[in-house]
Amino acid sequence: MVGTGERTMVPDDLLSDVFRHVEIHGVISGGIAACAPWVSSGEVSDDVKIVAVLRGQAHLRADGGVSAHLAEGDVAVLGRRSWLALRSGAQRESAREIAPPVGWTRLPLDPASQPDVVVGGHVQLGPRGRELLHSVLPPVGHIRGSAPGASRLRTVLDLLLQEFSGGDVGSGFAVSQYAQLLVLEVLRAYADQAGLSPGWLRLLSNEQLRPAVQLMHDDPGHPWRLEQLARAATMSRTTFAESFRRTSGLPPLVYLRRWRIVLAERALRHTDTSVDALAARLGYASPNSFSTAFRRTIGVPPLTYRRAHAKTVSGPAQTTIPD
Repeated sequence: MVGTGERTMVPDDLLSDVFRHVEIHGVISGGIAACAPWVSSGEVSDDVKIVAVLRGQAHLRADGGVSAHLAEGDVAVLGRRSWLALRSGAQRESAREIAPPVGWTRLPLDPASQPDVVVGGHVQLGPRGRELLHSVLPPVGHIRGSAPGASRLRTVLDLLLQEFSGGDVGSGFAVSQYAQLLVLEVLRAYADQAGLSPGWLRLLSNEQLRPAVQLMHDDPGHPWRLEQLARAATMSRTTFAESFRRTSGLPPLVYLRRWRIVLAERALRHTDTSVDALAARLGYASPNSFSTAFRRTIGVPPLTYRRAHAKTVSGPAQTTIPD
């Protein structure tokens, strides 16, 4: 169960902020439409794998002895697994083997045959995205479509089913957009159903700590003091510090320093903002102190990181750091 002061919905503003800066992207990699009994298995190379049952049912197994029975509308999220197998039908039945699908393709459905429809995908993660999700995801997280908090997740799955079966113009593009919504709704529903381990997602789900976190996100360059943040959360300094550490796994000001580095990474990859300007905007006393903090966290100086990771800047506002 989630602790005192936590709510069962991740606030959109903070989660959107984190999604944007740590670069979490959902990808639908393929789908299966088959009548039971069938089986499909293969290796998993992605950090986070998603399996969603749009129609019918399937039993999932993965390495480490993890398993889940997925009913219609259910989603499984697998963290750091090396293989998985899906099966529909009785265990002892001879089942048709289906190769894991690669790439999006239309799945024409015959209403009379009532096939199982299962789609698979994965979550593309930057380094900080791994930090965000790996700390909270179990080997397999089972999000039940029948849960009260999963209504929007069911809507996304219904839209995916329409695109996979309809073949309308632009379906490929629509599926890519719904994949991102799928990741968002999975995290919302997961936060609603599970007692989360300390980490980013649990912190973003905590209603009482949210005002303090919002201050740090809105103005990361401000020299926030513990007293100010505690006051925003209407707690004593000691209670706030302990609650924040217990929820996020980090002391408040360490979290602030980590968030500044997340913003710096994004800016170095996507903008031509100078190191001096970044240092000033993020609240460092000098470019040297910023470079030292960045190297301590990331392992290389900011300019080295930029040369290795910079992408073409397509517009002036890809990353915005409040002045």
